[in-house]
Amino acid sequence: MIAGHTYHASQAREWDQAVGTSRNGTFLLRRSFMDYHANRFTDHSLLFKNQTGHILGLLPAHIRPEQHLAISHGGLTYGGLVLSPKATLTDVREMLVDTALRFLAEGCRQLIYKPIPHIYHAYPTQEDLYWLFRAEARLEARAVAGTIDLQSPLATTLWHRKTKKQACEGLQLTENGGHEALAAFWDIVCEVLSSRHATRPVHSLDEITLLCCRFPDNITLFTVTNTEQTVIGGCLLFLAGPVAHVQYMEVGEEGRRRRALDWLMQRLIPLMRQRGYRYLDYGISTEQGGRYLNEGLAYQKEGFGGRAVCYDTYAIDLEKLASL
Repeated sequence: MIAGHTYHASQAREWDQAVGTSRNGTFLLRRSFMDYHANRFTDHSLLFKNQTGHILGLLPAHIRPEQHLAISHGGLTYGGLVLSPKATLTDVREMLVDTALRFLAEGCRQLIYKPIPHIYHAYPTQEDLYWLFRAEARLEARAVAGTIDLQSPLATTLWHRKTKKQACEGLQLTENGGHEALAAFWDIVCEVLSSRHATRPVHSLDEITLLCCRFPDNITLFTVTNTEQTVIGGCLLFLAGPVAHVQYMEVGEEGRRRRALDWLMQRLIPLMRQRGYRYLDYGISTEQGGRYLNEGLAYQKEGFGGRAVCYDTYAIDLEKLASL
């Protein structure tokens, strides 16, 4: 018998321990990451325990009462159930039924659910997808990311065509060069996103600095500098379980001219493989819930050997979920 409990801040340590021992949890699902922007969301996360008090599952979630919506989780790239190695298929059904009943009691009618993509699983964990099918969940959005399997990467010659020795002469690669390097890289990110895409990064410099301080083992910055030690580009990685995820990757004008991004990737791919990561994920190339594909961006990631991994979002009728 599974018993659901509404998360309370006093349970942060217990929550984080369960994430750390789960089959599919990553540091993005730890409370110290989730709560850095807690003021933007009405948290309604759930814990599920068996009769002995052992946590079998977690559901990061928040609610929007005015829209009658529960979401897992709007502030994260992915949410969905985080499962213990001991959780079974029928345990997951109990968790989802309990979830539905609790959110219905809060006046919600629908659950927006973003399952954790399989590349982040330390062990197969797709029990939730089966029960979503049984509850007639609707695929609401499908973003596509470009991902390299570092254990058997595809052969690619893209950077060999683009990266000329003379253009790259004097470039240096630095990992975690301190706040000045991060600030310089952030200026490039903001300038490129503003001028080329009329947008801005999801995180402010203060927010990403805070996260880097909180998670020094999970967030790392590689910067490319010229002979004057000026940062001309870089890549900020979120190291999440078996995945090295590219959260931000940009180069400035000099970096584009000198093919610094190709030069960086030529070094980063073997480095992540040596450090034991299974996948290097370049992030999504889609917008509008997957209905628009940025073909140029997708082509760039495919040129590095990336192939498609889907980040899905489901809409679930809570009444149907409760009747599983």
